[in-house]
Amino acid sequence: MCGIVGLFLKDKSLEPQLGAMLTEMLITMTDRGPDSAGIAIYGGADDGAGKITVQSPQPEKDFADLDRELKDAIGKPVGMVIRSTHAVLEVPVDQVEAARSALAELRPGLKVMSVGDSLEIYKEVGLPKDVASRFELAKMRGTHGIGHTRMATESAVTTNGAHPFSTGSDQCLVHNGSLSNHSSLRRMLAHEGIYTETMNDTEVGAAYLTWRMKNGATLGEALEGTLEDLDGFFTFVVGTHDGFGVVRDPIACKPAVMAETDQYVAFGSEYRALVSLPGIDTARVWEPEPATVYFWNH
Repeated sequence: MCGIVGLFLKDKSLEPQLGAMLTEMLITMTDRGPDSAGIAIYGGADDGAGKITVQSPQPEKDFADLDRELKDAIGKPVGMVIRSTHAVLEVPVDQVEAARSALAELRPGLKVMSVGDSLEIYKEVGLPKDVASRFELAKMRGTHGIGHTRMATESAVTTNGAHPFSTGSDQCLVHNGSLSNHSSLRRMLAHEGIYTETMNDTEVGAAYLTWRMKNGATLGEALEGTLEDLDGFFTFVVGTHDGFGVVRDPIACKPAVMAETDQYVAFGSEYRALVSLPGIDTARVWEPEPATVYFWNH
């Protein structure tokens, strides 16, 4: 089943409430996928800084002195904010790749959730309300974000198998559906230097978009490419540094609803995920058309 929510803010005055609004939307979708949940928040780093969000099954051990050790390794200042099993490391933007390489040496057990100058991804096994609580997602601010609550059908119930997936800088994707050609796509992408870490078909969808955009496509063009190159049924909601996009396959058998006002664009697997949003009673509400790309940019 799975449940997806997304929120793209046009009104900057709502940015302090982004996490709270997304959290409420996600919890409403709990019965569509109670085994794990995740949320991606686009909030921006300090000027000249980049973010690396990492996850550890043993955070007390792995996060102890990590900022100091990473600073020694790259020779630059490192900030660190710990949230339960995740930590957000902030480094000079020109040192992100060096820091990522150093992390692989310093803490080989860490999993990188996201990299970029604005994106943070938090995900874990459990009910959305419990995942949201452990990361204090309702307190987060930002410009846009997406969330997902999962019912696993094609891979194990693990933290790494939860959505969102990120395979490129400031890019992430959530998915409701199933891809039938993900194995052949995974091989093709590996040949192109884009690798996936799980057996989840959603990660392949994310990697496909990364590949297309690395080759010059816009988000809209990359989403249009999914209609030609991906087999199966899918609803994708995608985030980039300054963009938010939605596409459904030509059959569009998975439920989806969108709403737009002067303040925001919102997505939900069901309308009930949107009912608490401000101004929803006067919003333009519609079901996304099959094989049609929708996207917005700041």
